[in-house]
Amino acid sequence: MPQSPTERRVVVTGPPRRVRRVSGYYRPRTEIDEQTTLGHTYVRSLMRTQLRAGLAVFAVLGLLIGPLPLLFAAMPDARGPEWLVLGFCLYAPMVLLARWYVRRAERNERDFVRLVEDR
Repeated sequence: MPQSPTERRVVVTGPPRRVRRVSGYYRPRTEIDEQTTLGHTYVRSLMRTQLRAGLAVFAVLGLLIGPLPLLFAAMPDARGPEWLVLGFCLYAPMVLLARWYVRRAERNERDFVRLVEDR
């Protein structure tokens, strides 16, 4: 039996006219992607923590290496101890400092991703 015109269904295909927003849902990632003021603040805080770690390493290196010219000037005739100090005594602290910096930078980035991903 044929359908009457009042019983016929019409299928509409197209984009939805309204988007239902979930109340209380917040995405920091979209704030960063859309470069809003809040997203800029998130990125600036990450850059500030990375800069703080870099300046800490730079300060420790300055305190470790800075007095060496004065030490070497106090001993003008001794060339052997200069190489020993530069080659053996500074190498281990510099490697440890570099490892600390890399681990700190990775932890800062991991914390930032955790903040952005809402985990």
